[in-house]
Amino acid sequence: MFSWNATQRPIVALAPMAGVTDAAYRQLIKELAPDAVVYSEFLSTDAIHYGAKKTMGMMYFDPKKERPFIVQIFGKDPEHFLSAAKVVEEMGADGIDINMGCPAARVTSSCHGSALMKNPELACELVRSTKEAVKIPVSVKTRLGWVSPDELIPFCTKLVDAGADALAIHGRTYSQKYSGSADWNPIYELKKQVDVPVIGNGDIKNAQDAIDKLKNLDGVMIGRGTFGNPWVMKDVCQAMEHCESQVTGHRSQDFRHATCDMRHLVPTIDKLTFEQKIPLIIHHCELAVELKGEKRGMLEMRKHLASYVKGIDGAKELRARLVRVETVDNVKEILIKLQS
Repeated sequence: MFSWNATQRPIVALAPMAGVTDAAYRQLIKELAPDAVVYSEFLSTDAIHYGAKKTMGMMYFDPKKERPFIVQIFGKDPEHFLSAAKVVEEMGADGIDINMGCPAARVTSSCHGSALMKNPELACELVRSTKEAVKIPVSVKTRLGWVSPDELIPFCTKLVDAGADALAIHGRTYSQKYSGSADWNPIYELKKQVDVPVIGNGDIKNAQDAIDKLKNLDGVMIGRGTFGNPWVMKDVCQAMEHCESQVTGHRSQDFRHATCDMRHLVPTIDKLTFEQKIPLIIHHCELAVELKGEKRGMLEMRKHLASYVKGIDGAKELRARLVRVETVDNVKEILIKLQS
């Protein structure tokens, strides 16, 4: 059985992202970074409780390709958390993560996501209900606080007391949404106060960011930094292994005092031209079509394709064509011309 405490350090995790971390994306990431922990998109406990067809389909994963696989859930009804957790465990997931960090208005207006930081009693009850239902680990992903980072330690210590097996913290408050820079200092302080794994999240764009931010934490979680650049997950995993060889002792706990020389580690993303990235982009399309059918798969791939071409010469014209594709062959016709 999967255990956060037994997972190789430093942990490198793909953050749950709505509309992004479906099975095709997770499988792509695992091909690039086999040691990464991957998460589902966030799923409604209400929808799971009532057996909503779309949500049940979003829980699909390939156990041969996607482990460790964590299903992230959100909601506010303890009874629905209990029943949804049982469903998640029965379908074979390695763990459950409770979303207490999403700042979207449509989520917080229902007292879901970040809004649970304003109601620690309910937040703890949701953790207890989930723990009561399953034997697999239950973690929580949250933010520094609703308004102030001073809220982080009191809130998270209550979650741990309620039974949370691990914590993933995004380095912004709800009030910040995604503005400004992520502040990891409160996360380092939290790690000193709790005896469960703590993973940091926010503003990791490359391997050096991950190394610099790790310090005393158990791992790093990368979300928006992978969008259009899944190769960054490979770079981060390789960097962690590289730095492990420079640091005496076991992995995570020695990074807080270590200086890792990255000069001889050339990031994958810097080595690849856009033309060299094309086969993986096409492979991503093929995975999406295999799992969802061509019509739906390619419709959902359009946002990924637009992101893949960001920053290259002629991106505007290329993006305008890619967001209208309907088949994998359409993508090949557009991109393979760039290789000639």
